[in-house]
Amino acid sequence: MLYPIGIQNFEDLRNGGYVYVDKTDRIHELVSTGKYYFLSRPRRFGKSLLVSTMEAYFQGKRELFKGLAIENLEKDWTEYPVLHLDLSGASYTSGNVLDTKLDNALDTWEQQFDIQKRYSVASVRFEDIINTVYKKTGQKVAILIDEYDKPVIDNLDNPELQDYYRKTLQGFYGVMKAMDRCIRFGFLTGVTKIGKLSVFSGLNNLRDISMLPQYADICGISEADLHSCFSESVRELAEANSMTVEQCYARLAEMYDGYHFCENSDGMYNPFSLLNTFAGKVFREYWFETGTPTFLVNLLKQTEYDITRLAENEVEIDSDMIAGVNDYINDPIPVLYQSGYLTIKGFDRMFGIYSLGFPNMEVKKAFMKMLLSCFAPVPEKEGNVLISKLYRALVAGKPEDMMRILEGLFAKANYQIQGNAEKDFQYAMYIIFELLGEYVQTEKQTSNGRIDILLQTKDFVYIMELKVDGSVDEALKQIKEKGYDRPFADDPRRLFRIGVCFSSQNRRIEEWKIK
Repeated sequence: MLYPIGIQNFEDLRNGGYVYVDKTDRIHELVSTGKYYFLSRPRRFGKSLLVSTMEAYFQGKRELFKGLAIENLEKDWTEYPVLHLDLSGASYTSGNVLDTKLDNALDTWEQQFDIQKRYSVASVRFEDIINTVYKKTGQKVAILIDEYDKPVIDNLDNPELQDYYRKTLQGFYGVMKAMDRCIRFGFLTGVTKIGKLSVFSGLNNLRDISMLPQYADICGISEADLHSCFSESVRELAEANSMTVEQCYARLAEMYDGYHFCENSDGMYNPFSLLNTFAGKVFREYWFETGTPTFLVNLLKQTEYDITRLAENEVEIDSDMIAGVNDYINDPIPVLYQSGYLTIKGFDRMFGIYSLGFPNMEVKKAFMKMLLSCFAPVPEKEGNVLISKLYRALVAGKPEDMMRILEGLFAKANYQIQGNAEKDFQYAMYIIFELLGEYVQTEKQTSNGRIDILLQTKDFVYIMELKVDGSVDEALKQIKEKGYDRPFADDPRRLFRIGVCFSSQNRRIEEWKIK
């Protein structure tokens, strides 16, 4: 079986004989029942392929849809002119990048339809192109815009440039409403739906289908898709990893399933990770390995939100807030949901409250590694090395080795560039032990109080108390007075009590002691 990894062009996919999970019935429904749509989905979730499929459909390329659902649903196969704008593939770090991107697209359309350039302003040229194409061809225009929001979200930490891009795009997209009489269909995709930063002020007739149940599976791979299209792939993957087929399905679900785009919907698999797993026959964090969006890293460095809340319990958010990005510095949860790091776990219909959590193990680990690179001097790709060293020390019963590793970590010179020392240290320690939690048992809560860190392996128990600008004796005294070690009085495993003192002035672990 050929897997279309990295192939986002529908025509190439079909002509190349690659496997395709049929979503064409959803496309036909959209075209038949409405005119302007918006869809947000996480990166690497198939948005670009969906847009490319729509492009081939509007171009009347019936031969590409042979054997697919839309072949029987569509009777006319009318050819429409298509204007396809893709804003991905650029880093919008200066004011002229978007201008250049739009100029290139406009130049291409003018050459394609033999239109003389008459205006210099991008929005005016766009309007002229739509009008002229309609008059020349006698057919209304299909407008497809991929990654509509990238220039804006690339500049969440640069308000001045962000505002310039927002105004530019607002004027450009607003042309679609003004030229409605010339337009057959409009479809925009992106990662986020930006609220107060809206670029849609001039295009307020979009129907947002991002959280509608009937389109929950328009991108991604469902459980039914997995069984109907990839049963042989699962069998081969299971064989390559010495698993039963049932164990393989369970492992795939644990790693890559669990995305919910509305309440009570079936879980969706990340197609990029799933296809890479089938192609390489190895379970890995493929989504994470493609890189972390820069805007998310910058956002998490700025936020005042207590990120430790994310893994302890499912976070809750009002339904009015989940679909739009507004005060992202104080509340990054909508951004994390829309970018795929959190997903819907439950919904309180009476109060309109969503419960959100990590969709699967791949995303949780990716998120924690991203955070680790934000709050500790650990390059994003080296998190596993650190965790493996700590794990080996833990299972060997060598807390001194573990503490030396941690001590050396915070002593690195580049840790001096971090922000709030106390917050960064506490976050870094929390993240490190959350990552270890996949390999050893980690807990925090007891009936007598809150243990900072509790680690359990087959042969050892570690109770760790952290103090910022305090003393290790004070930390060890708290373990005793609070009775954190009482539950393990009759436990045959060896118990280590560890006090750790971090200096906010020196920005390192100042002292530690083990009893």
